[in-house]
Amino acid sequence: MKEKLKGCLRQLGEGLFSNNPVLIQLLGLCPTLAVTTSVNNAVGMGLAATAVLICSNLFISLLRRFIPRQVRIAAYIVIISGFVTSVELLMKAYFPALDRALGLFIPLIVVNCIILARAEAFASKNGPLASVVDGLATGLGFMLALVLIASVREILGAGTFWGMPLFGEGFKPAIIFLLPSGAFLTLGFLIAGVQKICNIRDDRRKLEGTDPEKEELA
Repeated sequence: MKEKLKGCLRQLGEGLFSNNPVLIQLLGLCPTLAVTTSVNNAVGMGLAATAVLICSNLFISLLRRFIPRQVRIAAYIVIISGFVTSVELLMKAYFPALDRALGLFIPLIVVNCIILARAEAFASKNGPLASVVDGLATGLGFMLALVLIASVREILGAGTFWGMPLFGEGFKPAIIFLLPSGAFLTLGFLIAGVQKICNIRDDRRKLEGTDPEKEELA
């Protein structure tokens, strides 16, 4: 039981930080750059992707022994599209404003490389519980990256956070952060910062005599 709990916590840590799908693997950059003009949009997109990841990972794991290898990608897309449609309909019914703001990027979750990558690399090879945890960890990591980028862009580009004004009337927002170029700049600086932190951590481990590469091999 303890080993399973440790494994789940390790998966969560990898999805959120050490193997973050956006900041480390550089996957799913199209929606990341497009929807992060506000924190509200970022959270909505993150929750939608997380729900699809968890459900699709679970079903693909349960059906992994019955899906022929030759048509596995097509089968994964059919499964994922079913959950994306459900999420989209729920969003249209209960969060119409958010649905309009995210627009085409909700249906495009079907072909999001993060979801397809986890289906192929993990869910198709592991049991249901591990696959659900993997989907949760990857989804939360994706949402964390979206919220970080959106926070910088909304605060500097609009002077607000979640729609609430943070500064006085004299504040002049840097509109560039709400433009595509601002999205690229923000993402680039965040990736550089994360890489710097990872390098400092690895150097510290080497000085302490614990090589991270040897730990991974072990």
